[in-house]
Amino acid sequence: MSGGFPRPAFRYPILLVLAAMALSGCSLLRGPQQAPITEAVPVLVSPDGSTLVAGPPETTVQTEAAKPEAPPKPKRPVAPPRKPEEPPAPPVAAPTPPPAPAPLIVTRLIDRNQAHGLLDSEVQKPDGKVVGRAVDLVTDASGKPIEMVVNLQGFLGVGDRKVNFPWNVFRFTPNAKAATITLNLAPGQAPPADRSKAAAAAAGVATATRLPLLDATVERPNGGKVGRVVDVLIDGNAQPQAVVLDVSGMVSADRRTIAANWSALHFGTKDKALYPLMDLSDAAIAASPAYDAGQPIRAVSPAPPPAPAPAPAPAAPSSSTAAASTARASR
Repeated sequence: MSGGFPRPAFRYPILLVLAAMALSGCSLLRGPQQAPITEAVPVLVSPDGSTLVAGPPETTVQTEAAKPEAPPKPKRPVAPPRKPEEPPAPPVAAPTPPPAPAPLIVTRLIDRNQAHGLLDSEVQKPDGKVVGRAVDLVTDASGKPIEMVVNLQGFLGVGDRKVNFPWNVFRFTPNAKAATITLNLAPGQAPPADRSKAAAAAAGVATATRLPLLDATVERPNGGKVGRVVDVLIDGNAQPQAVVLDVSGMVSADRRTIAANWSALHFGTKDKALYPLMDLSDAAIAASPAYDAGQPIRAVSPAPPPAPAPAPAPAAPSSSTAAASTARASR
């Protein structure tokens, strides 16, 4: 330490305090100072949540640490829009052919060895002697034969007479080479005595219970004419099988005969007398095969009426309809 008074050790801090006071006093003398003007910086928020600070126009500062840019995802190929599926077309049904025309007649084949015509067939005794020829058949209202009219021969045609015999005294042999009808009279039984002309004439007249069938006109139920009976075919059991009808002039001017089944023949009453009926139309007669002595016998009958068409079955419900019905039922 040099001469003079010693300097106190604390003088340096005091000096610093005074200097600071002097500086602050200068600022007070200049008056209040305005705060510095700083430019506001807008803060932006990115879509991913990071905060962006807008800087100068040429730069944008991202406050968060820059994330590494992810590689672009490969784009999936865009499939073309699918068209709505159309329901499958229903199967096209084959056109229904027109129904076949209903048949007019049905036919039945009759063996010529099993049936023989009655008209003008020879009638013999059991010993084989011919006594006459059959000329008519008498039936009742049910169509059952009750008598046969036989023209008993005389000598050289003199003394011929028509006699009605019960049907059950005859035996029929259709395939016989000689007489096909045998008259089986009981021993000692003689033919009926001659009848008067009036009685003979009455025998050929139809009544309400009997009908001489040969030469009778067969009619339709509506009154139309079918034909005239010219013969009856009888089998070995003495059962009529068919009637032969002359249909000339019904459908054509030519002479034509057909065979009709006995079962197709019916009987009605008109003017208190029996008459034969058969429901054969003109078209059915035209479609009937002709009856010829040298051809097979095809007996016809009217065709039965067609059966009514069956009602169409109800359509089965579709799967969607069935599902909807099940859903409604479960509620």
